[in-house]
Amino acid sequence: MSSKAKQPISSACMSNAIECKGALPTDGRGDAGLETRAFQKRLERHHDELRWLYMELYDNGDMFAELVDQMKRFFDDRPDRLKALDAAREEAGAWYRSQKMLGMQMYIDNFAGTIAGVEARLPYLERCRVNYIHLMPFLDTPTDKSRSDGGYAVKDFRSVRPDLGTMDDLAHLAQVCHERGISLCMDFVMNHTSEEHEWARRARAGEGEYMSRYFFEANQDVIDRYGRDVPQVFPTTAPGHWTYLPELGQCVMTQFYPYQWDLNYKNPRVFNEMMYNFLYLANQGIDIMRLDAVPYIWKQLGTNCRNLPQVHTLVRMMRMIGEVVCPGVVLLGEVVMAPVEVVPYFGTVEKPECHMLYNVTTMATTWHTVATGDVRLLRLQLDAVCGLPKEYTFLNYLRCHDDIGWGLDYPVLRRWGQEEVPHKRYLNDYFQGYAPGSTSRGALYNADPVTGDARFCATTASMCGIEAAGFEGDAEAMKVAVRKDLMLHAYMLTQSGLPIIYSGDEVGQINDYSYRDDPEKADDSRYIHRGAFPWGLVEEIDREGTVQNRIFLGLLELERIRCDDPIFSAEATVFTKDYSDVSILWIVRERAGKTLHAVFNFSDREKTIWMPERSEYTDLLSGERTELASFELPAWGFAWFEL
Repeated sequence: MSSKAKQPISSACMSNAIECKGALPTDGRGDAGLETRAFQKRLERHHDELRWLYMELYDNGDMFAELVDQMKRFFDDRPDRLKALDAAREEAGAWYRSQKMLGMQMYIDNFAGTIAGVEARLPYLERCRVNYIHLMPFLDTPTDKSRSDGGYAVKDFRSVRPDLGTMDDLAHLAQVCHERGISLCMDFVMNHTSEEHEWARRARAGEGEYMSRYFFEANQDVIDRYGRDVPQVFPTTAPGHWTYLPELGQCVMTQFYPYQWDLNYKNPRVFNEMMYNFLYLANQGIDIMRLDAVPYIWKQLGTNCRNLPQVHTLVRMMRMIGEVVCPGVVLLGEVVMAPVEVVPYFGTVEKPECHMLYNVTTMATTWHTVATGDVRLLRLQLDAVCGLPKEYTFLNYLRCHDDIGWGLDYPVLRRWGQEEVPHKRYLNDYFQGYAPGSTSRGALYNADPVTGDARFCATTASMCGIEAAGFEGDAEAMKVAVRKDLMLHAYMLTQSGLPIIYSGDEVGQINDYSYRDDPEKADDSRYIHRGAFPWGLVEEIDREGTVQNRIFLGLLELERIRCDDPIFSAEATVFTKDYSDVSILWIVRERAGKTLHAVFNFSDREKTIWMPERSEYTDLLSGERTELASFELPAWGFAWFEL
């Protein structure tokens, strides 16, 4: 690219959109309205960097000019109520970092049937103290569930799946949610489209314009090179990187499943059009965009096609486009990678990328800790997260819609005598309930009989032993299982960041094995924790002593404390405390002269815990203030003591 293309746009050039491609648009009025001036001010702040990055990547001034024009159009189309929300959030700052935030993740059909059904259930969600709803993929997708990947094979980014409702329903839900102080999150699937998407259908018909939006290849040497250099996403259920299309005599890149065609972001038309889809969805009232599989979106022959520098350029441009058009919208990155590869997706404090990232590694290590009773690796990772700038916000969770992959820090574990292959085998045995002492139940996902590698699927309740105790009718085991469930949620709520609960966890929903009887789902064990929401169990939450009553009210109390006590502020200093017993996790939070000691027992035995000093502590759970030097912590129990 020429040096001229990289130079910043001058003030004179900014005022003349005809002579200077990609310059700032004007509205043609002598006295632009307040809204237009706000847009202009935001664009001026980001224009030069946005153009620099775009031209560096694409060297196409016409396409950049089109992008800026469309940004203005989507801004003009943005409803006034959303513009007002944008302004309020800009003034408030990082609104998503508030300790009052609590999320819940759900499939619309499983939870309430339709989008309108979700709206009707908002009073229940408010009772759960939820003010952030992640609606799992709801855009139009193939009706054959075996080719929809749970909604991640999108065939139309501007249509809702017909059985769930319409875009008008979505916009209305968003409006009602905003009136109640609730935010909406959705999945923005960037890496690929369904083979039934219009672009894919036209590409399959041989239209060059649309073929250029994907990766087509007939050269076997190139295909083989990708096979050597690029790890497979699903080596057993969807091996390979390409799918042959006999009608074209070529292969199309399909990194995930054969029915999901990878988009070619080397083509600026792809980036522009996907940003227009992004802005269209934002204008329906979506507050948080979960960027699905973002590390994969740039492919380069001769690399592993993961976390390439161009990916960060694309995400940085997305951040700026959002800040210009819809600054109240948050980017949530799904980066299921090693910790060293996750943090760069925040960008820098000066040039940020994602607002939030999933705390994937901590989630997986949490369950490793449950299985081993050894908190050392978890402590290392929590300290690493707590050592990052406070502006870096993680989304914390125990379970989600996906499987658990055992991507642990094996070089560290090896120092403690835990080798990768046998340790993964142990973890999968433990959580299936095969290992001695395990009360977990669940199923393997994507198991490889050759390497012995596999991932794991189950609900939180089933992993904590609630399913096994209920099946066996063991009241004492159920008491311990409920305590374990609440302890793990308390541990999640102790961390800084945005906590999110998987729908059903609040009532102790266990595994649903009926998926095995459905031919469209039977091969995907992730459906074991994607069962229909058990509304019958909700009736039990007000019956004293039931499992649902104990879990629901227990979570409510934990959430209330976290919401109200300043010690849980995102501005608190957080670190772990070394303790002589490796089964005890001790997290310290300090804020405004107050100190919280959060202590968690990851073992099947009661432990005596010695406080760092004899003093008066407030038990946040009971509200009592007591002088303590030591206390007893039951198996899988926890304590929140504030000094």
